[in-house]
Amino acid sequence: MDTSFIRGVIPPILTPVDSEDRVEERGLRRMVEHVIGGGVHGILSLGSNGEFFGLDAEEQERALAITLDEARGRVPVYMGIGAISTRACVKLARLAEKRRAQAITVLPPMFLSPNDDELYLHFRTLADSTPLPVLLYNNPERMRAGISASLITRLAEVPNIVGIKDSSGDLGLTAEFIRRTRERGFKVMAGRDLMILGTLVYGGAGCVAATANVVPALVVEIYEKFMAGDLAGAREAQFRLAPLRVAFNLGSFPVVIKDAANLLGFEVGSPIMPNTSCTQANMLKLKQILKEMGALQG
Repeated sequence: MDTSFIRGVIPPILTPVDSEDRVEERGLRRMVEHVIGGGVHGILSLGSNGEFFGLDAEEQERALAITLDEARGRVPVYMGIGAISTRACVKLARLAEKRRAQAITVLPPMFLSPNDDELYLHFRTLADSTPLPVLLYNNPERMRAGISASLITRLAEVPNIVGIKDSSGDLGLTAEFIRRTRERGFKVMAGRDLMILGTLVYGGAGCVAATANVVPALVVEIYEKFMAGDLAGAREAQFRLAPLRVAFNLGSFPVVIKDAANLLGFEVGSPIMPNTSCTQANMLKLKQILKEMGALQG
C-alpha cells in the first residue's frame, strides 16, 4: 500500500456552521483554500477541531463532500471517525470510501474503557472492512482509553493500519511508537502542536496540527525547514508557534482555534453548543497573541 502521501502538515480543518449548526459551504471552501494556500500537505475533515461530535450524519457527509470537492485532488483528504461502536465506525469508513477520501483516522471508542485486546479487535475489524489506509488517533486526555506502545506493535502488523496521530503529550510515548514500528514504514504524526519538531527529530512523518487552520504557513515552515536540514530555523518556527498552542486554555476545547479564525475574518460561525466562544477578556488576550505572531494586523 502506497502511504507516501501521509506526511507533512495536516490541519484538522474547522467546520464553519450557520446559526442552526449546519455546514456553511462558502466558509468551508474558504478555509480549504486558506490552508492549501499556506502549503499544507493534506486536510483532515471531521476531526475534533472540526466539531464532528456536533454534526449529524447528513452534515458530516456534507462537510466531507465539500472539502473533497474544494481540494480537487491538490492535497489528500482524510476523514475523521469518532463513533463509539465498531459497527458505526465501519459504516463511516464505507462513507469515506463512497466519497473517495484518501484515508481515515479513527479515535478509540469514546465513553468506554476498552482494554488492549478489545481495542485491537475494534481497530482490526474496522481495518478489515475497508481498503483505505487507516491512521489511529491516540488522545488519552479526551478518551477513557489510550493506545499503548505494546498495542501499536500489534496493530502495525495489520496491512492497512499505517500510522497514528499521537496527542498524548508524552514525547517519550511518541518516540516509543516510532522505535517499535520504524522497520514497517509506520507513520507517526504529532498531535500536539508544541511537539511537532520533537516528533520529527525522532523520525515522525509530520503533524496533524489544529494551529495550521490559523497560521498554516508557519506550521509548514517547521516541517520544511527540518526536512531541509535547518534545525535552528525549524526550532525558531516551533517557538513562534508556541503562544497560539498555549492559548488553547483560554476557552473550552476546541473553541480557541475557531475564535482565532473569526478574529482573522474567516467567518466560521460560533462554536457548536454546549461550547461557547472565549470570554471577552480572553478574546482580547487571543487577539494580542495573534498580533504578536504577525497573523493579525492593526
